[in-house]
Amino acid sequence: MTTVRTELRTRPRTAVGRYPVLVALCIAALFMVLPFLIVAVNAVKSPAEYSQHGPLSLPKGLYTDGLKDFWQRVDYGQKLLNSVLISGSVAVLAAVLSVLNAYAIGIGRIKGRAWVLAFFVLANVLPQEALVYPLYYLSKQAGLYDTRLSVIIVFTVVQAAFGTYLLASVLGQFPREIIEAARIDGANSWQVLWRIVVPVSRPTIGVLLVFFFIWTWNEFLLPLVMLISNDNQTVSVALGVLQGQRLMDATMTNAAALLGVLPALVFFLVFQRTLTRGIAVGAVK
Repeated sequence: MTTVRTELRTRPRTAVGRYPVLVALCIAALFMVLPFLIVAVNAVKSPAEYSQHGPLSLPKGLYTDGLKDFWQRVDYGQKLLNSVLISGSVAVLAAVLSVLNAYAIGIGRIKGRAWVLAFFVLANVLPQEALVYPLYYLSKQAGLYDTRLSVIIVFTVVQAAFGTYLLASVLGQFPREIIEAARIDGANSWQVLWRIVVPVSRPTIGVLLVFFFIWTWNEFLLPLVMLISNDNQTVSVALGVLQGQRLMDATMTNAAALLGVLPALVFFLVFQRTLTRGIAVGAVK
C-alpha cells in the first residue's frame, strides 16, 4: 500500500514537471517553422500586395508568376538536377569511404590510429577559404575544373573525414567476440565488413547519408568557385548569382528561397525515420 501511494503521489508531479519542457519545445518549434511559413506565404503573394500590406499579411489569392519567372530565369530544372546529382553522389560515396576507413581504423587497429584520427579531425576544422586556391589549382591541372565531378570528389573527401571520425569511434566499441566468431567460421575481412559490421552499423550510416546530402546541398563557396558554367551550377549558386545581379523583387526572392530549401526539406522528411532511428540507436549504445 505504501508503494502504491508513493507512485500515485509522484506521477502527477512528474506529469506537471513535463509541461514546461513541452511548452518550451513547442515555442522552439514555432520559431523554427515560422520563417519558412513567412517565406512560403510571400512566395505566392503578388508584388503589389507585398508593397501595400507588408510581408506578414496573408495573400488574397495564389500568385505563381514569381515561381514561374524564377524557374525559367535560372533554368531551375537543370540546377535541381545538378544539386541532386552532386549531393546524392557525395552522400553515397562519402558513406562508403567512411565505412572503409573506419573499418580499418576502428576494427583493424592500424598503427598510429590516434594520429590518423587527429588528421581527420584537422580536415574537419579547416576553413573552406583556405582550400579554395589549392583545389582550384589542382582541378585546373587535372582538367576537372568546371565539372560536377570535381565538386563530387572534393566534398566526398571532406564529408568522409567527418564520417570516418564518427564511425571509427563507433566501430572501436564493436564486440570483438562477434568478429572472432565470424573468422573462426571462415569469413574473411570483406565478409566480416559487409555481412556483420555494415548491417549492425546501418542506423549510423543512415544518419551520415542524411547529413551528407543536406550539408552538400547547402554548400555555396566551393561550388561557386569550381562551377562557373550555367549548365553545371547548383541551386545555391544560382540563388546567389541571381541575387547579386539584382534582378528579383521581394516576391521572386521568396519564391527562390522556397524552391531552394524545399527539396532538402522533402529529403529530410522522407528520411526522418532513418535519422530518428539512428540517433536513438546511438543513444542506447
